[in-house]
Amino acid sequence: MNTWNEIRGFPLAIRLLLVNQLGVNTGFYLLVPYLATHLGDDLGMSAAVVGIVLGVRNLSQQGLFLIGGSAADRLGARGVIIAGCAIRTVGFALFALGDGLPVLLAASVLSGLAGALFNPAVRTYLAQEAGERRAEAFALFNVFATTGALIGPLLGSALLLVDFRASALTAAGIFALLTVAQALVLPARQVPPATGSVTADWREAVGNRAFLAFALAMVGMFTLENQLYLLLPAGARHATGWDGAAGLVFLVGTIAGIAFQLRITRALSRRGTRGRWIAAGLVLMGLAFVPPMLVAGTGTPPDGPLDATLRALPVLAGALVLHLGVMVAQPFVMELIPGFGRKELTGTYFGIFYAVSGVAAAVGNAAVGRAMDAAPGGGGGPAALLPWACCLAAGLVSAGAVSWLHRNGTLPTTRPVPVAVAA
Repeated sequence: MNTWNEIRGFPLAIRLLLVNQLGVNTGFYLLVPYLATHLGDDLGMSAAVVGIVLGVRNLSQQGLFLIGGSAADRLGARGVIIAGCAIRTVGFALFALGDGLPVLLAASVLSGLAGALFNPAVRTYLAQEAGERRAEAFALFNVFATTGALIGPLLGSALLLVDFRASALTAAGIFALLTVAQALVLPARQVPPATGSVTADWREAVGNRAFLAFALAMVGMFTLENQLYLLLPAGARHATGWDGAAGLVFLVGTIAGIAFQLRITRALSRRGTRGRWIAAGLVLMGLAFVPPMLVAGTGTPPDGPLDATLRALPVLAGALVLHLGVMVAQPFVMELIPGFGRKELTGTYFGIFYAVSGVAAAVGNAAVGRAMDAAPGGGGGPAALLPWACCLAAGLVSAGAVSWLHRNGTLPTTRPVPVAVAA
């Protein structure tokens, strides 16, 4: 109840952005997790071609975050958000309507470009509109995003009983509705005139050593957060012998987020410093991979439902601790980013930060995946502990880096002054 009261206390524009993120994640996760299966099984494409289509989508998103951030600064966050959702509507519709490789590549490029546009723009709008309540706004944003990431796969599984095109058209329909809602509700504001070139903005942000150090220190957070989609679901399936156990990882996080996210952020924001809590959250995220080690080394399948349940508990405990770590750190990370530079470059800083995070997630997933392959067939033994130990180390190293930046006074110590939202 407190969460819903808190939502009503924000302006209508922020409430729409929260619902928007719920819809964005719902539409994304009801389609993208099943795209590889559709391309390979339904369309008969080779694994290499499937990899190209998926890689093009990821590359076009991660590689263009900086463009989206700069567009939010110069054209206004509102317009970029609307354009991004409209482009993803077209991209997802093409997945439903086209079977040829050129059409699928175009769909991948458009859907990736859309994410590169509205991801930094939404966070820019939220950061500027929320003002002094920025951390609480991002806490609620995290709740809605996590809920959408749970609803999406469940809805996608149901729609696949019809066919993949039903999933793609439903996802496109969700983004079309979001586009219309944003065009009608998000207020238009005056765009401050630019004082220099886009490349000068980029040089200024990239030349900000404190910001780059912080972005690199946060590599561990994004690497570990991505294990909610790779290592932890695989661990849950291996521990229980049941494919559906992967869904429990998301269910635990959604329930915890709704129940605790806002309470945690509000309580921590009243005491201590942002750097301290970000480091604490990273420590929690690293320690989350310790409980699953208890069952990772068992190479034998579970002996009945009771044994499967007992083996699932350490994995689910790890998922819960990981979600708690994200809940502690992420709102304060989002709150700090605008404080590293000029208010006119908020979008640029978010764009660079998410470009770095995208590279970190890709490299981190590749490293964890390689460690997972070290245990042939998902068997037990010391090799099975390697990916969990790597994640533990990543969390602790990132926490140490953030603590060092905090002690050296590198992190912003005051909240940035809120500014009007560009339209």
